[in-house]
Amino acid sequence: MNRIYLDNAATTHIDQEVIDIMVDVMQTHYGNPSSIHTEGRKARALIEVARKSVANALNASISEIYFTSGGTESNNTALKCAVRDLNIKRIISTKFEHHCVSHSLSHIQRHQGIEVVLLDNCEKGNIDLAQLEESLASGNTKTLVSIMHANNEIGTISDMKAIGELCRQYNAIYHSDTVQTIGHLPIDVSQLNIHFLSGAAHKIHGPKGTGFLYINSDNLIEPFIDGGSQEKNMRGGTENLHGIVGMAKSLELAYQHMDERKTYITELKNYFIEQLKNNIPNIDFNGEIGENSLYTVLNVAFPEHPKNEMLLMNLDINGISASGGSACTSGAEKGSHVIAALNKDTFRKAVRFSFSHHNTFEEIDYVMQKLKMIYGIEVPA
Repeated sequence: MNRIYLDNAATTHIDQEVIDIMVDVMQTHYGNPSSIHTEGRKARALIEVARKSVANALNASISEIYFTSGGTESNNTALKCAVRDLNIKRIISTKFEHHCVSHSLSHIQRHQGIEVVLLDNCEKGNIDLAQLEESLASGNTKTLVSIMHANNEIGTISDMKAIGELCRQYNAIYHSDTVQTIGHLPIDVSQLNIHFLSGAAHKIHGPKGTGFLYINSDNLIEPFIDGGSQEKNMRGGTENLHGIVGMAKSLELAYQHMDERKTYITELKNYFIEQLKNNIPNIDFNGEIGENSLYTVLNVAFPEHPKNEMLLMNLDINGISASGGSACTSGAEKGSHVIAALNKDTFRKAVRFSFSHHNTFEEIDYVMQKLKMIYGIEVPA
């Protein structure tokens, strides 16, 4: 069997239709989008078509979509520019945000003296909306709430509608990192009280190094990256033309096939959960695994075992790609701040398996076979 890739929350392989359109752009549309000649105008037209496509997916205005190099830049821009330009004095967030958010908050707190409040969470990773309201009500300074839509390690989903309504009630700014959910779950910004929303292409079978930031037109900020007048004077730098077009195509395909992909991947994930429960004693899971869980992510808490330390390496040797946490901090295995925030058993080994519509039930069977061999549950003939 070929290698089995179960790390789609880290990145996905690019769909062929996306590759095809990107190659065409690279071969035939080489003009600088800022140039006024024919080649430049053609390139600019492609960017604006892509912008309209992304805006339509979110039910946003085209003037509210800005292209970036990915989720990290988008989140940095939203947080740091909101503090700089919107008189934000306090930020409410969680203990399990992606590092591009949590490290940005640490930087803001350290260098600008902004108060940062981190909400508590249950052992499944859900925040307490009552505590959020209490925190919003207790402050008398301009506040920004930054809470990711679904956690990249454990998949627990936050209630964007409820959070947005609390922010409306207390006149707070709302930012959400939706990198893991864009293209997997429908998001309609016209139905949400949200001011900043981040997305990236490479989680939905698009190219790496391409993302976007939705900025509600009521909360305009100044550029995070200075330079030329690109992105309506919001972001300096020549646009990544083929990446932007590729992202728009990947998002179009994701929305076109969202329901069928969700149904299939959910069945695949539930099958894996069932197999794990039936074959590995004392197995557990980190985060939600039901309706309040992102269907592409499953974080498994393996019971204490001498093989745990080398589990990811053993899986890799057997042709299985999985993750011990966020791939954005890859290298030597480190303890996950997300798992630590759950306050669960520390002796367990957390492994994130994340799925796409390209995975199969046969692959899950193979993974289970190898897991049983690793843990000595089944001895090969």
